[in-house]
Formats: sequence, structure tokens, C-alpha cells
Amino acid sequence: MQILENLFKKHFGVETEKIERMPISGSNREYYKLSAGNHVAVGTIGKEIKENEAFISFTNSFHKAGLPVPEILEVSDDKGSYLQTFIEGISLFDYLESHRLPDGEIDESTLRIYRKVLNHLRDFQMKGADIIDFGKCYPRSKFDSQSIMWDLNYFKYYFLKATHTVFDEQLLEDDFLKLTEYLCSAPSNFFLYRDFQSRNIIITPDGDPYFIDYQGGRRGAMHYDLASLLYDGKAKLSPETRDYLLTDFILGNIGYFPNFQERAFAEMFYAFAYVRIMQACGAYGYRGILEQKQHFIKSIPPAMKNLKYLLDNHPLPIELPELTKALRSIAENEELNTEKKKKLTVTVMSFSYKMGIPYDPSGNGGGFVFDCRAIHNPGKYEQYKHVTGKDQPVIDFFANEPEMAEFCQLTQQIVEMSIRKYLKRGFENLSVLFGCTGGQHRSVYSAESMARFIRE
Repeated sequence: MQILENLFKKHFGVETEKIERMPISGSNREYYKLSAGNHVAVGTIGKEIKENEAFISFTNSFHKAGLPVPEILEVSDDKGSYLQTFIEGISLFDYLESHRLPDGEIDESTLRIYRKVLNHLRDFQMKGADIIDFGKCYPRSKFDSQSIMWDLNYFKYYFLKATHTVFDEQLLEDDFLKLTEYLCSAPSNFFLYRDFQSRNIIITPDGDPYFIDYQGGRRGAMHYDLASLLYDGKAKLSPETRDYLLTDFILGNIGYFPNFQERAFAEMFYAFAYVRIMQACGAYGYRGILEQKQHFIKSIPPAMKNLKYLLDNHPLPIELPELTKALRSIAENEELNTEKKKKLTVTVMSFSYKMGIPYDPSGNGGGFVFDCRAIHNPGKYEQYKHVTGKDQPVIDFFANEPEMAEFCQLTQQIVEMSIRKYLKRGFENLSVLFGCTGGQHRSVYSAESMARFIRE
């Protein structure tokens, strides 16, 4: 963290005033928002140095070419940390949630954004192939047969086996080899973004898309990224919307490539859609079923819905009986298709502002942070220095402080309003944090009071 603060001061010439941990991703990288006055940046800490080097190299190339990506501001000497510009906006995933129509379809403004995204995708794929230093790719420079087999086995070990799906392993491996050979016949001299999905696209207040998390990029076929976007389970696009956007992309390609074969492209596209869903399911199995990260678990039912749609409407273009049987088995598995309803968990914590605001482990990022430092502090008096807000002397102290009673009443009213709304909307996590200078008296008393109120 100190390295990030040093990079911030080096670039802006001022000390960092505020550091906020940003929502966790599917990787082991850590992201922080650093700010001081009007100066804001995103700091990244990554243990995989080669992965960091790939992102930094790609970003510099994309930025120079005028593509909408952040700008690298500073890099630490060991390349384990770096600063980039902060893009104001929300992810396309969150934008979808707030612009979805009652019947599940997306509105016209969202459709226009998707068309912009597709135009930028074509630029990434074509310009990227010319400007990227593919020697910086990590872990591989091309989405080749080995990369595809990695994805397929990731799916086999972390999803099929994790869900106890029955299959003949030898026959499945034979089908994997056939599918890999077929996919490798696609033109592949393009930049493949690798994780081109709604959480990695930021929509600014003006409705313009910016792109992040392309450090896994490499050479590959253009079909894969398109499949990643259109069959992103969490986006929940309807078949009609996917068909419209696929046609839009194909028509755009006809303008770029005089001899473009649209039927052959569409056939190959659906094969890549299967592979992308399988790769995503591997991640859902690893991060969700094994690590129990909720937003990955929630992604499984919509992925199964997309898979069933493909099996019913766009069967695999070559004969792959064992793979088809395994895919049909999970697509029709009632447990995998059911969104599990959980109770609402309200996490109440106290903390010291000297140590910083605690990170929300749910990944939800929502909730309240209440500042107790305006309340009379018993910690100023010697007799209270070795007790906390849970001890009777401090409880008695606050019983004689009307401002504490008023503070607790007001915060409880606000939290109650949110709890009722969260229950109605089926949300699973809400955090309520109370902070004071030392995290010992005022914040502890307030947290205990809030927890007691919620239990009652």
C-alpha cells in the first residue's frame, strides 16, 4: 500500500488523502481508489509480474492508438504495483440492471451502447493485432490448441466433476480433441481480448464505453470475444437481442472484409459460444462451488439457460456425442438451473478510522458507514481507557449522553428502511459500519446497539 501512495505522490505531487478498496474480481489482483482533492487514480497490486507487464504493455499500445482504455500513470520499480486513471462510470453489467425493461428486454439506449461496444471490439481485434507486442502475452501468446484444451479441462475438472456429472472420460477427451481441431481452423490473426464481458466494460455518464481487464489477451479468432459478450450469463440477454447484435457485427465485418463468409462465420461462432460457456463454467465451479464466492454461484443458472438454448437451437456443428451428452446433462440439471434464495445477512462492524474503513467481504460493496466521532468520547477519561463500548461503565456513560441515544435512533431508522427494501428485492448482504477514532468506545457501543435493534 505504501508503494501505491508513493506512486500517487510521485505523479500528482501531493499526499494521498483517501484510499478505498474496490470490489474484488475473479483474480488475485487488488484494486484501490486513491484520491486527494481533485486527483483520483486506481492503484493495482498484482503478484503475477508477467501479467502486470502484459496489462501495462497492452494499455500503453491501446491508449496510443486512441482506444478507450485507462492510461498508465506510474509503475513501481518491481512492476508489482501500478497506477492508472480512474474512469468515472458504472460497469455495463450494472447499467443493464438499471435499464432492463419489465419483460427482461433491454431498452433502446442500452442497445445503442452494445452497438458502440461491438464497434470498439472490432477495433481492438484488428488494430490490436498490429500494435500489440505479443511477446508480452501471459500465459500464452496465442489462443491455440493448448489454450483451448486448458479451458476444456478446466471445465471438466472444476465443473463437471464438481457437480458430479456422469461421463466417460476417454470419450470426452476424444471429443475435446475433435472440437479443438475444428476451432483451430478459424482465422486467428486477431487480438483476442479473452474476457470480453459486461463487468469489464465501464459506461461513462455520457454513455461511452471504456474497457478494462484485457491482460489475458493474445492472438486468436474474433468469434471468441463476440461469444463472450453475447453469451455472458450474468448479462441475461434475450435470444432476440443476441441474434440482432450478432447480425449487426456480421454486417459490419462484410464492410471490412470483401470476401467475408457470413454463414461460415456464424457456424464457427456458435462453436466458440459453447467453448466460452464451458470456460466460464470452469470459473464458476472453481470460484463459486469450491471457494463459495456468491456472485460466481449466481452466474450458474443463467449460464445453464444459455447452454440449453444453444443445444436446442444451435447444436455443435460437428459430431461430438459424449460432450453433447455431458452438456445436456448439466443444462437439464434442476439444481444447477435453480437460483438459490438466501436470507438477508446484515453484517454490523465497528472500526477505527486510524486503521481505515473495513472491506466488505461479501463483494456487494453496499451498505452504510456511520461516523461516531461527533459524539462525546469516554476515551478521553482515564477510567474508561481500558474498557470498551461493551462494558457496563461505558454503557452507563452513554446512558447520560442524549446525543448518543439520538444518533442510535436515527441510524436505526435509516438501516430499517434499507432492510425492508433489501428483503423485498431479495438482496443477500448489507453491511453497517460504525467508526470512531480508536474503534473502542463510541463505535463499539453503536454497533452493539444496532445489532440488538436488528435482532429484536
